[in-house]
Amino acid sequence: MAQEQHEPRESRDQHDRRTGHHGHHHTHGHGHGTDIDWAEMAHHLESQAELFTPLYERALAWLGKEVTEPGLIVDVGSGPGVVSCLFAEMFPGARVVAADGSEPLLGRARERAERLGYADRFGTLVGELPGSLQELDYPADLMWAGRSLHHLGDQRAALAAFAERLAPGGTLAIMEGGLPPRFLPRDLGFGRPGIEARLDALETEWFARMRAELPDAVAETEDWAALLTSAGLKHARSRSFLLDLPAPAPDRARAYVAASLGRMRDTLGEDLDAEDRATLDRLLDPRDEASVHRRPDVFVLAAHTVHTAVRPQ
Repeated sequence: MAQEQHEPRESRDQHDRRTGHHGHHHTHGHGHGTDIDWAEMAHHLESQAELFTPLYERALAWLGKEVTEPGLIVDVGSGPGVVSCLFAEMFPGARVVAADGSEPLLGRARERAERLGYADRFGTLVGELPGSLQELDYPADLMWAGRSLHHLGDQRAALAAFAERLAPGGTLAIMEGGLPPRFLPRDLGFGRPGIEARLDALETEWFARMRAELPDAVAETEDWAALLTSAGLKHARSRSFLLDLPAPAPDRARAYVAASLGRMRDTLGEDLDAEDRATLDRLLDPRDEASVHRRPDVFVLAAHTVHTAVRPQ
C-alpha cells in the first residue's frame, strides 16, 4: 500500500472539545465541574505523555510483535501527538494519522511531526469522534485509542465504529484502566496518612459524573474483552505496562506530580475535609520543605492496561 498517495481529508470545520486525548489522570479539568478545555491543557498533556514515554514505548513494542508492517496507523483522540509521533518512530514504513476534536492540539501534533522529521508521512484529522473517522481515505491496519475512549458517551458504539474503519486483519488497541498512580509515601509526616487513597475515591466519583454528563452517555460494564468482541473483533487480549520513576524524582517528574496534584486540588478540593486540604496545600507550596517540589521521597509509579483485538480477515 503506497501511503504517499492517500492523504486523509481534513474536516477543519468540526471542533468538539468533548473528544478525549492522551492523559493519565482522570481529573483533567479546571474547577469543580467536569467540562474540559483541552486546548488550555495542551502543555500539560504534552508533558504527561513525554514523561510516560518509556511506558508507551514498551506498549508499542508489544503491539509491534503482532502488527509488523502496518500501512496506516490512526491515533484516535491523539491530543498534541506525542504518542502519534512515537508510532511514526516505531513503525518507519507506516503513515500515521492523528485524529482529534481539537484543531489547536492537532496543530501541535503537526509541529512535533515536522520537528522530528515525520511530516512526509504524518497527517491529522479534526472532527467529532468517532464520526470523523469516515473521512479516512482507506482503512487502518492499526488503530490506537489511548485513554480517549472513556470521553465518548457510547463506548460500545464507538468501538463498533472504530472496528468498521479497520482493514481485514487490522488491530484495534485501546488503553483503558490500570492502577491509580502513586507519587508519595502513605505517611507524609504530617496530616492523616493515606491522602492519595482518599483522592482516588473522590476522583472515581468525579469520573462517574464526567461519564454521566457526556452526550449520549451509556453505562457499560468495563469488560473490555467482551466489548471488543461485541464490535465483531476476535483474539482479544490485554497487558499492563509500568512506569517506575523512583525517588528522588527528576525535576520533570516533580513538575508532573505538582501539576497533577494542583489539578486535583482545583477539581476535588471542595470535597476534601479541612485537614486534607491543608495537607494538599503544603504539598503544593514550593516554599515548604515538605512540598513535592522539595521533599526527597517523591516518585512516580503508574500502570496502564492495553486491550487489543483483530478484525477477521
